[in-house]
Amino acid sequence: MNAFEIIKTVRLTEKGTRQSEKYNQYTVVADPRANKSQIRQAVQELFKVKVTRVNTLNVRGKARRQRTTQAGRASNWKKAIVTLKDGDKISLT
Repeated sequence: MNAFEIIKTVRLTEKGTRQSEKYNQYTVVADPRANKSQIRQAVQELFKVKVTRVNTLNVRGKARRQRTTQAGRASNWKKAIVTLKDGDKISLT
């Protein structure tokens, strides 16, 4: 897998914004098959930063129902919280 297949997107949330300001951590959506070392290499390659730590967790999809009697389900995804070296930053805008 190349870096673009491993890192799907960067999550922009209120909690993520506080984490980036206070702890220099960013939340990315990763491929479920990727491991921590692959995620580390992909972030360093794509954003040209130094990664000090990667924490991952698998997020279950929520049960959804939209104006029908049939229930659906959002897909499962892998969340990676990436800590960068002091002084490094990812520009999200």
